[in-house]
Amino acid sequence: MDDAVRRAPLFRGVGDTAAGALLASMGRVELPRGAVLFREGDAGDRLYVIVSGTVKLGRRAADGRENLLAVLGPSEMLGELSLFDPGPRTATATAVAPVVLAGLGPEELDSWLSGRPEVARHLLRALAQRLRRTNDAVADLVFTDVPGRVAGALVDLADRFGQPAADGSVRVPHGLTQEEIAQLVGASRETVNKALADFSGRGWLRPEARAVVLVDVERLRRRAR
Repeated sequence: MDDAVRRAPLFRGVGDTAAGALLASMGRVELPRGAVLFREGDAGDRLYVIVSGTVKLGRRAADGRENLLAVLGPSEMLGELSLFDPGPRTATATAVAPVVLAGLGPEELDSWLSGRPEVARHLLRALAQRLRRTNDAVADLVFTDVPGRVAGALVDLADRFGQPAADGSVRVPHGLTQEEIAQLVGASRETVNKALADFSGRGWLRPEARAVVLVDVERLRRRAR
């Protein structure tokens, strides 16, 4: 648990003694696959760091349609917005695979940040990176076709969760259904299935159950541009 949490932005550049004190104040949360950590609209009162497993963040429209905003993995944070801007949760967080998290409340965070401007800078950088990814996703919806968005999503997942193999391929155990991949790229499942079948036929990837093996990452990276 300590190693994964120590890689989160909260701890970067902080000494072992101070980091140990904060770790001691963080609560451990374990969820099975499919369990909800918090729902959109809930009162937000804790920041979480993922220790192991993956969590998806999604929103639901009034007509029932769902949109997958992000998939987060070990050492990434979620729920931090409610600590800096108190208000209801803006998304629903669901465990994609069995997940372990470390939670931190507002009192502990305020005490931690007091007198540690370098930690605040790391947190701001993490929030800026999240905003940058959101801006890129919005731009892709406007300027990139569905196959390009699918290729981009697969490359992003590979960069963060990929398991390189000796033959140069990268296995990505994303844990998502094809419907969830479609939600992630803002397209219909049928269109996404067609793109995946095309990439498979070209020899760029090999699909597996809730995973994919990227055989030619560079081709997919170029297709995403």
